[in-house]
Amino acid sequence: MRTLHISPDPDSPDPRDEIVRTVILPASWEDAAAQALACLTPTDGGPVRLSSEAARWVDAIEMTPRLPGTPKEAPPVGRSLSCLLLMRQMAPNAALWQRRPDEQPGFVLRLAGFVQEGSFATEQFIASLRLACESLRRLQASGHDARSGALPLFESLSPADEEKPVAGIVSLTDLDACLAALGLDYDSPAGREFASAVAALARQVAGLGTQKIQPAFPSPSFPDLEQVARTLEAHGTEALAGQQDPTTPAPFPLAPVETGFTVPTPTEALLGVESCGLAPIFSPVDDEGHLRPSTLARLAHLGLTPETALARALEGTLPFTRSPSGAQARMQSALAPFCDCLPPMPEPELEEVRTRLERGVRRPLPARQKGFSQRVSVGGHPLVMQTSQFSDGTLAALSLTPTRESPMIRGLMECLSQAVSIGLQFGAPLETFVAQFAHTRFGPCGTVEGDPAVAYASSMLDYAFRTLSAAYLDQALPDAAPEERNATRDPQLPFEENTNAPQQTQPDRGSPAGPARKNRRKGSKGGSLRLVS
Repeated sequence: MRTLHISPDPDSPDPRDEIVRTVILPASWEDAAAQALACLTPTDGGPVRLSSEAARWVDAIEMTPRLPGTPKEAPPVGRSLSCLLLMRQMAPNAALWQRRPDEQPGFVLRLAGFVQEGSFATEQFIASLRLACESLRRLQASGHDARSGALPLFESLSPADEEKPVAGIVSLTDLDACLAALGLDYDSPAGREFASAVAALARQVAGLGTQKIQPAFPSPSFPDLEQVARTLEAHGTEALAGQQDPTTPAPFPLAPVETGFTVPTPTEALLGVESCGLAPIFSPVDDEGHLRPSTLARLAHLGLTPETALARALEGTLPFTRSPSGAQARMQSALAPFCDCLPPMPEPELEEVRTRLERGVRRPLPARQKGFSQRVSVGGHPLVMQTSQFSDGTLAALSLTPTRESPMIRGLMECLSQAVSIGLQFGAPLETFVAQFAHTRFGPCGTVEGDPAVAYASSMLDYAFRTLSAAYLDQALPDAAPEERNATRDPQLPFEENTNAPQQTQPDRGSPAGPARKNRRKGSKGGSLRLVS
C-alpha cells in the first residue's frame, strides 16, 4: 500500500473538489486511480482508504437476502467482489459506489483483465458477469420499493405476473487493450467478430433466468466462445421451459439486467483502463511517456522488442499502423445489435467547431493574405470594401470604409467590420452574417456604380454582404424588387408634386388680371406643392 495526497478535481468550480485529501491504495496502482477514488468518495475530511470505501458497498450487497433458488452452499459474494476489485477486473459504477438511490446501479468489467497468457478466460468472465447480475438483482429486490416510492397494495400482481424493472447495467470497457493482448487489430474483421461475440455472450449471461433468452452468436474464428454461447442458450431454454410448467417448482423470473459499453467515468480510471469503452487507443505511450501495455503486447505478437521497434521507427517504418478515423464507427455498428447501451458516436467536424467555440480559440491570420478590394458608389455615396482570406480560401476579415460620410458613420462601419472579422476568425459561419445583413434597408441606398454585378442596393451593408455571398459562398443574391424600391420614398424629400390639382394663379398687385408672379418656382409647370406627413 502507498499513501498519496491529492485533490479530486483541481479544475472544478466546486471549492470542495480543491481540498487535498489523503488516499491509501495498493502500491501498483497509478496516481489517476487515487484521484478517481477521491472523486468517488464523499468528502468527510478523513483519509480515503480503498479497503474501507469498498467495504461500504460490499457490505450493502452482503446484507441483502439471497435470490430464490440460490444453493445454500454458495459462497458469499462479498469476498469475490473484493477480489475482482483488487485484480482490477470489475468495479461498481458511481451510482453504486456512492449509493445514489435515484440512479441506475451497475458494474464495469475491464475486458483486458480477463486475458491470461494470450487467451481469453471465458469461464472467469462468465462467473464475473453472473456475480455482477446477482448483486444487482439482490439490491433491486431489497430496495426497489424504497427507491421508487411505491407502496404495496392488496391488488398488486403476483411475483410471476409482475413485470420486473431493470435491476441495473453491466458495462464493458478497455476493448482495444483486450484485442491487443490477443494479437487482434482493432479495425479488422477478426477484431469486430471477437468484440461482437463477447458482447453477445455478456447479454446472454445477463438474460439467464428472465423471460428473454438470447440466441448464441455464431463466431467461426472463435469456436470456444461459440460453444459456450450455445451451452448457455440450451440452459436458458430449459430454465424457461421449467418456469412455464406449472407442475415444476421454479423461482419466478428474475429482473432484467442491461449490458453495453461505458462512457468516461472515474470507475475506468480506478480500473486502470487504457481506452474507455469501445474506443480505440490513439497513442502508443501513456501520459508519462512510457509504452502502454497494449503497445508492448502488439509488439510481442509481431515478434519485436521495444529496441527493434524503435530502430524501425527511426528508419521510417512504423511497426504497426494506428486505427483510422472510421474504425470506431465500424466497431460501434458491429456491436449495436448486441448491446442495450452504447456511448454516442463522435462527430469530428462538429466536435472540432464546438471545441473551438467553447475554448475561445481564435484562428490566426496568415502573414501574407489574399483577398480583393472594391470601390463602388451606392446612391452617389462612395464605399471601399476590402477582404482578407485564410490559407484555405475562406473569408477571414472584412473592412468597410464610407469615405465621404461623417466621422460617426465611418466609426460605426469600422466597428461593425471588426466585429464580423472577429466572429469569422472564431469560427462563426459566413452564411449567418449574410442572412442577417443582406437586403437591409436604410440610407444611403440606390443605384450601384462601379460593380457591374450589382445594379441596386438597399443599403451599403446590403451591397457588401451580397457581394461576399457571391464571392465566397457561390450564391448570387438578387437585387431588391422594383416594387419595393418604388414603395419606399426617399425620406430627404418630404414634398411631392400634385399634378392633378387645378392650376391657380395670383394676379399682380398692379392689375387685377396681371401676369403670374415672377418668383414662381422653376420646373413647377403650373403644378402645386403639397406638404405630406
